[in-house]
Parts: sequence; C-alpha cells; structure tokens
Amino acid sequence: MTPDGFTALIAQITSTLAGKPLDARLEADLNARYPAGSREFEAIRDACRQAVAAGWMCSREAGGIKFGRVIKPGDATHGFSVDVVEMSECVGPHHRHPNGEIDMVMPLEGDARFDGAPAGWKVYGPGSAHNPTVSGGRAHVLYLLPQGAIEFTK
Repeated sequence: MTPDGFTALIAQITSTLAGKPLDARLEADLNARYPAGSREFEAIRDACRQAVAAGWMCSREAGGIKFGRVIKPGDATHGFSVDVVEMSECVGPHHRHPNGEIDMVMPLEGDARFDGAPAGWKVYGPGSAHNPTVSGGRAHVLYLLPQGAIEFTK
C-alpha cells in the first residue's frame, strides 16, 4: 500500500460524505453501507495494517499512542483530512471537533472499542469534544476531519 493508493481508497468513502451533516443519521448510514466485514471496510483495515508495517502510517508516538496525519484536507478527499492512530487500553488527549469527526474503529486485538463503539463507524457532530479512549484491546482508529479542523485542549 502506497500513500497515493491509500488516498484513492479513502476517496471512495469521502465521495459519499461530502456535504452531509455529521450526525447520528450519517453514523447509521456508514454502518449500514460500509459495515465492519464489508469489502470496503476490510480494504481500508488491511491498507492501514500494511502502511503501519511499512512505517509511513502511525510513525509518531506519544503517551503510548502511535499517530500521524496521513492525508491533508484537499480535493482528492473531498475536503477531509485523514489521521490514523493505534491505541491500546488508553485515554488520548482531550480535543474538540469544530466541524465534527468521523471515526472508523478497527480492532486489532481483543474486543477493542473506541469510546465504547465496536468495529465500525462513530460520528461526532460539529462542536463536540472528547478524550478518545480505547478499551478492551488494541485498535487502529481512522479519523476523517472536515477541513482538517481539530483543537487540542490543555
């Protein structure tokens, strides 16, 4: 998996998201259209595993969390940035989502859950905030951020 190949893979998903409100309805739609186990979901999960193994994804680490911005927001991803983290039984830094956040939860070990959500999609609306938390194992979490907007709190 290459960065360009990954961008093309993500663009297939973001093309269906452009202009939609980030809310519970979108979360339900993503979980119905691209559920864990679907061809699209598994292609992204496999691509993340390959990219982490190759060293160009999750190449930074702090506080036991591996992370990195993989794609800056732009036309190729319909205005979304893409960040991927690898977390295991930990709580991440508190942050706010000015434009919302779409999370793809990909367990790697155990019954890993992200903010209580199992494998699949979780959507946070504009203005929401949280401490991202993985419990029950280890997971990759892919974050789609409209216009790349995120505000870490101190």
